[in-house]
Amino acid sequence: MTVSPAPATATFVDRHIGARRQADVSAMLKAVGYDTVDALVDRAVPKDIRQDTPLKLSPALSEVEALAELRKLAAKNRTAVQMIGQGYYDTVTPPVIRRNILESPAWYTAYTPYQPEISQGRLEALLNFQTMVQDLVGLPIANASLLDEATAVAEAVLMMRRANKNKDARDGKTVLDADCLPQTIAIVKGRAEALGFEVEIADLSAGLPDGPINGVVLQQPGASGRVFDHSAVIAQAKERGALVTVAADLLALTLITPPGEQGADIAVGSAQRFGVPLFYGGPHAAYMAVQKGLERSMPGRLVGVSKDDAGVPAYRLALQTREQHIRREKATSNICTAQALLAIVASMYAVYHGPEGLKAIAQTAHRHARTLAASLKASGAEVLHGSFFDTVTVRVPGRGAEVVAAAEAKGINLRFIDADTVGISVDETTTTATVAAVASVFGGEAVGSTGAFALDSAVERTSSFLQHPVFNTHRSETQLLRYIRKLSDRDLALDRTMIPLGSCTMKLNATAEMEAISWPEFASIHPFAPDSQTEGWSELISGLEADLAEITGYDQVSIQPNAGSQGELAGLLAIRGYHRSRGEGQRNVCLIPASAHGTNAASAVLAGMKVVVVATAADGTIDHADLYAKI
Repeated sequence: MTVSPAPATATFVDRHIGARRQADVSAMLKAVGYDTVDALVDRAVPKDIRQDTPLKLSPALSEVEALAELRKLAAKNRTAVQMIGQGYYDTVTPPVIRRNILESPAWYTAYTPYQPEISQGRLEALLNFQTMVQDLVGLPIANASLLDEATAVAEAVLMMRRANKNKDARDGKTVLDADCLPQTIAIVKGRAEALGFEVEIADLSAGLPDGPINGVVLQQPGASGRVFDHSAVIAQAKERGALVTVAADLLALTLITPPGEQGADIAVGSAQRFGVPLFYGGPHAAYMAVQKGLERSMPGRLVGVSKDDAGVPAYRLALQTREQHIRREKATSNICTAQALLAIVASMYAVYHGPEGLKAIAQTAHRHARTLAASLKASGAEVLHGSFFDTVTVRVPGRGAEVVAAAEAKGINLRFIDADTVGISVDETTTTATVAAVASVFGGEAVGSTGAFALDSAVERTSSFLQHPVFNTHRSETQLLRYIRKLSDRDLALDRTMIPLGSCTMKLNATAEMEAISWPEFASIHPFAPDSQTEGWSELISGLEADLAEITGYDQVSIQPNAGSQGELAGLLAIRGYHRSRGEGQRNVCLIPASAHGTNAASAVLAGMKVVVVATAADGTIDHADLYAKI
């Protein structure tokens, strides 16, 4: 008896890409009027732009082989207790959320909800996110997520510059508190350089600097961990006609007075620590909330409540006329769909824990931070701030590097600030054993906080939050599982059928590709972890960049941008920088076809360019006569 070799049923091309049977291929070819694939390619792809030589890529792998390679890469990463902070914290993703949302194709394959009738589940989950943010920050209107905290602050800065109509302030500088996160300051400076407005970094605990001010950005808690009563500086800003943005930690806001109650116009921040893994820096959902009257100037999606033709309440995207897919170069932002999946994870984390659970998590973290501060003070270290939430900054003259290295040897990552200063951030995963281990690094031992380092009563939150029934019902895993399933049944995603819309985000990631995202060796790595702990990530990223460079024909590729819109902006800024380096800064016109995606025009404006639209011919191609007339 002859045994035939087993078919290759585990290859990606067989399982995930296109038609598998010749009969399917023949049927599709017949529908478009061709006999062979080669004939179709000859007609569709001009010969002068075809690749002449094979791509120099590694051989294709089966699912099993790909997972084995990922295991090897994961093994090159080294997990640690992450206490670096700076906007990124370890968290516990409840298994019911991880399995049934983060790893579920019912949630990660759905498209932007432009068609609300097939998107009611996601829209409700995103409305929960908006409600969660509104309650925690104390502002009446929130969007359905942004890309990350740093770019959310940049969006807020640009929004303040658009929205401030005070004649004495609208053309003034933007002032950032020196205690803002370093990556936030860097991003805002980059946007300001491209658009030509002034940014000043100042210690705002001493009050505002002189001169006209368009907008002010504060951080709560600060990068140093300090919790500061912002009410006076916000009042001072208002007196001078400035708008105010506060970048706030959502978990801290369960204990700290929300920015809206102190008079802030805008609040932004990250929802990462609400159950979204570190992921070596992203993706994570950011948020933005605003005072009434600013909603038409804010970026991102807004979910609203309407009624269907039977009078039944229904969810839909609201105020879309301000967005880039409609207003193009006049849009409020180039942000498109943002981080809906991660926003939904964060919203379900709040649904699952409720107000009492979130407050308990925050209180535990704060208690650990206070115990740590008392322990370090007892060991002789100088604790720099008396009021903090979860981050303790200490002075250890001349010993900064030594302390960080000693902690790393114990499997703990601390923040090296300078030769004399170290930062330690606790989080949901911190234990009493962790606190004791950190104290031992400083030559001490854990002691009780004895009431020291309590939050100042002036900044303690007294208002309630998350009172809607959705945040007070689903406490058991079964209840939440059923709620998640109920919402997914109101959606149409690729787990059920093809979707009648498609654009830049239309893709189906294979289960084998998604399986590794929640492995601790990938998911639990801090973006500022030492290079020695991230060799697997580095190899994965450099390999992908090299493959993309080979495929596209470019010399260098960066996968740093957090979305297609941000990639457009990065590319346009590179073009702008190239022209300026050659003394040709006057080259500031960007030609964009009328048929181009709306983000293209919006990105060009953010890069400081003037958009000139090129007409589209009747067949959908670029009108060459109009193009040549505008060059």
